[in-house]
Amino acid sequence: MQVSDSQQAVAGTADSVLKPARDGLLKYLLVGIAFGIVFTKSEVISWFRIQEMFRFQAFHMYGIIGSAVVVAALSVFLIKKTNAKTFIGSDISIPPKMLCKGYRYWIGGTIFGLGWALTGACPGPIFALIGNGVLVMVVTLLSALAGTWAYSALRPKLPH
Repeated sequence: MQVSDSQQAVAGTADSVLKPARDGLLKYLLVGIAFGIVFTKSEVISWFRIQEMFRFQAFHMYGIIGSAVVVAALSVFLIKKTNAKTFIGSDISIPPKMLCKGYRYWIGGTIFGLGWALTGACPGPIFALIGNGVLVMVVTLLSALAGTWAYSALRPKLPH
């Protein structure tokens, strides 16, 4: 079967369009795998470590969370101080956070914390747990997705 020049041109166009997306997805996959390895090795995905944290029995998780907050704060400070740009040269803008209705954060944080304490996983480690073979976490993932969907459906009716 002969392939015409126009068919080759269309195939070439499709490859040129899909290749950047495919390469971008591969980068995200590799970063996700790296995070999964870090989560596993640091025991962030350990249900026992999470329970120790919520029972105030160990500093391990507080140390990890605290160091992440320090690194993030330092990073934001340096981005603002040096007027850093993205890899493609665009400005990085970090809009100020308005905390006019703080009760929303207390309610949302309480719901998030309860879910974390009950399941032993917050959103990031859910994927690492599934990747480590803890397949019951698929239920947690589906529940998190259902909660996100429910919020999006109810958002127009909620006080903001």
